[in-house]
Parts: sequence; C-alpha cells; structure tokens
Amino acid sequence: MSKIIPNISIDCVIFGFDFKQLNVLLVERKLIDKDSKQVLIDDWTLVGYHIYEDEDMDTAAARILRKISGIEDIYLEQFYTFGDENRIKNEKDKLWHKHHNKHFKSRVVTVGYYSLIDNTKVKLSLSDRNVKWFAIDDLPELGFDHKKILDKALDSLRDKLRNQPIGFELLPEKFTISQMQRLYEEILGTRFDRRNFRKKVLQMKYIIPLDEKQTGVKHKAAQLFAFSREVYEKTKTERFDFTI
Repeated sequence: MSKIIPNISIDCVIFGFDFKQLNVLLVERKLIDKDSKQVLIDDWTLVGYHIYEDEDMDTAAARILRKISGIEDIYLEQFYTFGDENRIKNEKDKLWHKHHNKHFKSRVVTVGYYSLIDNTKVKLSLSDRNVKWFAIDDLPELGFDHKKILDKALDSLRDKLRNQPIGFELLPEKFTISQMQRLYEEILGTRFDRRNFRKKVLQMKYIIPLDEKQTGVKHKAAQLFAFSREVYEKTKTERFDFTI
C-alpha cells in the first residue's frame, strides 16, 4: 500500500448550488476529552487529506471528492498553494494535530482546489465524520486557515465565472434563465437587471432554447434552456463576458 506524504495535502472547496444560494461543503471537527467528556474542539473544516506517494495532485483531489460524493468526473480547478510557516498557530489547531495528526508534519503545504457540483443531486457518503452544506454567507467557525482558503477559492471562482462558462457545472442539464441569473448573482454577490440579463443570455449561441417548460411548479412554467459545450467550443472566439 502506498505511503502518505506527511507534509503535502489537498484541501477541496466544494461549491454547490440549490437554486437559492451558493453553498460550501464542510466537515465537522470535534474533539472530546476521553476522561472528562468535555468538548475541547467543535468547529468545521474544508474537505481534505494528504496525498499518497504514487498519485499526482489532480488524482488526489479527485479521490478525496469521490470518497465524499461518490461521483466521478467532478469539475476541479487548482487555484492556489498555501504554505505559510504558521498555518497551525492557534491552540485548538495544535491540540487537534497532537491528537489526530501524529504521523503528519507540523508544517504542511496545502494545494487548494475548488469543485463545482449540483448539491441537490449529491448524496454525501463520508461515514466517519459529519458533513453538511452551509450557505456561503452564513458560515460556522472554521478550523486552521480554512477561512483564508475558502475566501481565495471564492475569488478565483468569481474571476473565472466572468470569462468562462463554468457556472453550468452548478446547474442541471436543463435550466431556466431565472435559475441561471440567480446562480450568477449569488456567486458574484450582485444583482442584475432581469431584462438586460435575459437579453444578454439570448445572444449567446451556446445557450440553446428547448421546446420544453418547467413541470411541477406553482408559478407560470418558464422555458428551459441547455448549455452546449460543442457550440461554445466552435464559437468561443466571441468572448464570454458576464461583466453586466
């Protein structure tokens, strides 16, 4: 069996969208004193682990995501490397490292990835830890330097979203323009004029109108659309620009 590299790890910022808000998947970090039963640590972290000697970074990130989601071929983007000498600096992190990370180094270099999935269709499967979706604007206390990693991932996601059609990784295969608008507003932290947004989307050749409407909704059923990767690849000389 391959050995773990003790001073290199992967942290995955897993973003999901539920048609209302942008979410991030977190893992509960809890430490209870065996004798007194006192809760010593109770906070949350990103999804991550160390890499093995026989795998590269992308393979390790895909393995970590597959373990928790059971899904293959998830969108992954490497966005930054974190290697500050004081990453484990507060007392809770030191205590956690003492109890759970005895075989790892006290200084660890972490490669950050963000992942985009439709969290309405994912069944979480990390059996030994509590995992939960949190709204990006209503986060619990995060351990280590994971708030810094999350903020950096969100900045990277926003930059790429404006220029490449990665947002469709968070939407179902068929979607409405209103759902697409809500997604972009949630990620970019802004609000678009409804008419202007619709006008811009309808000008994109790779957003294909379907002869279908929503079903099972209480309001007036809206027309459905689909993103065509094939058409985008053929027409991407036309700049994808969401700086509305």
